[in-house]
Amino acid sequence: MFSHVTVGSRDLERAGRFYDAVLCPLGLRRRWVVPDGGPAALCWITPQAALPRFYVYSPFNGTAGNGGMVAFLAPSPAAVDLAHAAGLAQGGSDEGAPGPRPHYGAGYYGAYLRDPDGNKVHVVHRADTGADRAAPPSINTERTHE
Repeated sequence: MFSHVTVGSRDLERAGRFYDAVLCPLGLRRRWVVPDGGPAALCWITPQAALPRFYVYSPFNGTAGNGGMVAFLAPSPAAVDLAHAAGLAQGGSDEGAPGPRPHYGAGYYGAYLRDPDGNKVHVVHRADTGADRAAPPSINTERTHE
């Protein structure tokens, strides 16, 4: 379901100490973040799994809230395209059109949106982690309650 979750911090050193203390007892370990031209970041993973990941970034505009984002894992680039278009049709705004983002990894294809309330959403296909899946699922608009 999730590729990664991102929060922002104006002090990465302090955030690193905090999240190491909180996440290491849960079995997560800090992973090196390859610079990609964006802001500095920290990352934690479960050692035996490539995904999901938890990131702390220095926000683009300097405010912690601008760093917050949820990234949903898509089964294919076509599913990224479909999700982005559907989000725009339902009142979202574009934050980055669908397309390859090789600076994030080989086979990385994603799109960014803001939901109608302004929350940042990323939809990503991750061929770089082996998270490839065959075909996009059919869209089910039925609501379920558990």
